[in-house]
Amino acid sequence: MVMYHQGSRELQDAFGTRRLADRMEERIRRPAFTEEDAAYIASVRFFFLATADAEGRPDCSFKGGDPGFVRVVAPDLLAFPDYDGNGMFKSLGNIRANPHVGLLFIAMEGAPRRLRVNGTARVMLEDPLMAEFEGAQALVRVTPEDIFPNCPRNIPRFQMLDASPHVPRCGEPRVEPAWKTYEIFADVVPPRRA
Repeated sequence: MVMYHQGSRELQDAFGTRRLADRMEERIRRPAFTEEDAAYIASVRFFFLATADAEGRPDCSFKGGDPGFVRVVAPDLLAFPDYDGNGMFKSLGNIRANPHVGLLFIAMEGAPRRLRVNGTARVMLEDPLMAEFEGAQALVRVTPEDIFPNCPRNIPRFQMLDASPHVPRCGEPRVEPAWKTYEIFADVVPPRRA
């Protein structure tokens, strides 16, 4: 797998960073998750998912849940649930049209940290692993191609005040977002599937 394309190389040459970029690829890029990666990913409450449609038009979405909602299930496989949302299916629809994805994990509490995962994804509507994710209506499986830490120097430090009441939790009633009751949407909101 080649990490850099011609556009990257041209800019590396313009800024004199080709040797640095090559060293980073050689020393920190990996195609499989480490135990440390798995522990970090299992600890997060959110990540950002970048997708693109068949024509390459990008989209980026926030994915959140309680720690453990996204996890490494094998050295070459990461999984996360899709929860009931706004019904647009921008990210999952893009994955169906173009499986290439980018995931960005950022820790803003405690020591700042970033981990990038680029790979291919599949949307699973029926998957035995879904039973392990409370409230999952689908499951996304990601096979990594490039995993690498990213410099955390510009990450601000935040403190979490409250977990989202909308995250599905075992034994707790589901809390619907207020917008689903607004007059402009109420007549078209389907019943929850999961």
